[in-house]
Amino acid sequence: MRLIADALTCQRGGRVVFSDLSFAATAGEAIQVTGPNGAGKSSLLRLIAGLVRAESGRLTLEGGDAEASVSEQCHYCGHQDAFKGSLTVAENLSFWTDFLGGGGIAAPVAMERLGIGHLADLPAGYLSAGQRRRLALARLLTVSRPVWLLDEPTAALDVASQGVLAGIMAEHVAAGGIILAATHGPLGLPVRDLSLARPASAAPVAA
Repeated sequence: MRLIADALTCQRGGRVVFSDLSFAATAGEAIQVTGPNGAGKSSLLRLIAGLVRAESGRLTLEGGDAEASVSEQCHYCGHQDAFKGSLTVAENLSFWTDFLGGGGIAAPVAMERLGIGHLADLPAGYLSAGQRRRLALARLLTVSRPVWLLDEPTAALDVASQGVLAGIMAEHVAAGGIILAATHGPLGLPVRDLSLARPASAAPVAA
């Protein structure tokens, strides 16, 4: 499997964020997307996830499901944790697992792996920032997708939780998965760097 970006150009708010960007990510590879604020790290992940339209260029997933779009074969974990505070931890994870098609491990097992099993019956609105992030990351385990798009995945995680996440990511690439992670810090596993530079004409806005 190969995720191939060919001459991608992204424009946000009338400004070019990046242009003519080409790269390929192969099965069993983790890519760390780096660059200054405003270089387009988050925009690149959102583009691959189908949340932002490319102005030009082509994105393909060779060896993937020919009947599904690239975005449908990706997990996107962004800055927003995407849960309902009135639902319990277990109910939130169950909703996303059903909505996204499942195919991964059982929700209780995923919650235990992320250290939130004891919070299963707690309304998600009471979670700390780190617990909220771990709930969002649990979807990686309960729903099977070959490509993971992770935007600052270690944000709000303590050292122990960062180690757990590093192990989960290592297992995904060892099984032939692909990871693209936008981050300013180490991920705890071997990575290839994809560095983005902010266009000279672009104002310093958030990535």
